[in-house]
Amino acid sequence: MGEKFKRLVEIMEKLRSENGCPWDRVQTHDSLKRYLLEETYELIEAIEKRDYKGMKEELGDLLLQIVFHSEIAKGEGKFNIDDVVETISTKMINRHPHVFGDANFNTPEEVLSQWDDRKKEEGKLKESLLEGIPLALPALLRAYKIQSRVAKVGFDWENLDGVIDKIDEEMAELKEAVNLKDKDKIEEEVGDLLFSIVNLCRFLKVDPETALRKTNRKFEERFKKLEMIAEGKNKSLKEMTLSEMDLLWDQIKKEKNI
Repeated sequence: MGEKFKRLVEIMEKLRSENGCPWDRVQTHDSLKRYLLEETYELIEAIEKRDYKGMKEELGDLLLQIVFHSEIAKGEGKFNIDDVVETISTKMINRHPHVFGDANFNTPEEVLSQWDDRKKEEGKLKESLLEGIPLALPALLRAYKIQSRVAKVGFDWENLDGVIDKIDEEMAELKEAVNLKDKDKIEEEVGDLLFSIVNLCRFLKVDPETALRKTNRKFEERFKKLEMIAEGKNKSLKEMTLSEMDLLWDQIKKEKNI
């Protein structure tokens, strides 16, 4: 593994060299951001599909991005890939005192409860408990992390009923905003409702991003099936009434694998 990783680093060094690839040579941290995100989401898709061949490829693509950024930083005199590996190794040792030290944590919950303590020791949480939650995270995931953080100090609903009541309250406020045709208020209330639904997901131990991705994929599969059925009837969806499409949709939903 060590030699193969070293070879990847050498390949990137060659690509970035004066006689290397013109495209690779001019890339910056900013220009590569989109590729880092794309590779991450492609890996997530492969994981959810249990596509192990795809996971192997996408993990490699993501690793390449890490090496790429490290090589750029080395050229700027900031750090190199060895520094990256050393930093994460030290962090993992410090954050697992129950494995590499004398602490005693027996459950995943106990481990998570002391995670922020380790971050404070590292200087990551100085002024606010909410520091360190990236603004660039998808909104649902960021809401989940915000709620999880504040729950650690007791700023949370006592039970699931309180969360559901809050959802009902936010839905009522949204309906009122819709009746008033207040666009800004509608947007605000939609956001409040989504935030409350994320709270529900957290109480039910459901990751909202994963749940919504699965629903998106399920809808896409069903809609593609609807298109196939319409094509088999020599009709386009535009030619079908909503009632006709709803009837076919209900039939598709009854199929076991869709």
